[in-house]
Amino acid sequence: MTLRHILRAGSLIAFAAMAAAPALAQAQDSSRRIQLAQAPGGAQPTLLGTYGDWGAYTGSSNGRKVCFALSKPTSSQTSPANRPRDPAYMFISTRPAENVHNEVSIIIGYGFKASIDATVEIGSAKFSMYTQNDGAWIKNAAEEARMIDAMRKSGDLVVKGTSARGTQSTDHYSLKGLGEALNKTAQECK
Repeated sequence: MTLRHILRAGSLIAFAAMAAAPALAQAQDSSRRIQLAQAPGGAQPTLLGTYGDWGAYTGSSNGRKVCFALSKPTSSQTSPANRPRDPAYMFISTRPAENVHNEVSIIIGYGFKASIDATVEIGSAKFSMYTQNDGAWIKNAAEEARMIDAMRKSGDLVVKGTSARGTQSTDHYSLKGLGEALNKTAQECK
């Protein structure tokens, strides 16, 4: 585990709690009320816009500006079938104060099995994801730009992971609107 992964894990997991709730609320029937999660200090992200299946957000984490694109899976499967898990999300974060741009991360909705990588498949391209608790980040940071480029050019991607209890999950994400969401976050977090 590298220092980069440790730093990324802490800031994203704290920010994920406040970011995920608005996206989920947006996707739910308007008659249902969902309480929004808040990050430490009570901050909530601001929706910059919805683009296809992606939302663009801005907020702050530890007093520093953060922008991110967020989506949830269009379909999810587990093996064995119907295993319970929390909602899954994919984030693409930009943190200008840390010189981080378009960092891909996943909240899977369960604790990952220790020492087992998750994978992201985009067409014929496959990327290994380092896992920690319920989060995953690209294992080889040098491939992150190639991953973002593949995501911009593709229509969907698949995330596969294994829980601490051995349940395998397959989540399908639509990439419709991702380019516009990333353009908006880049504009907001110059």
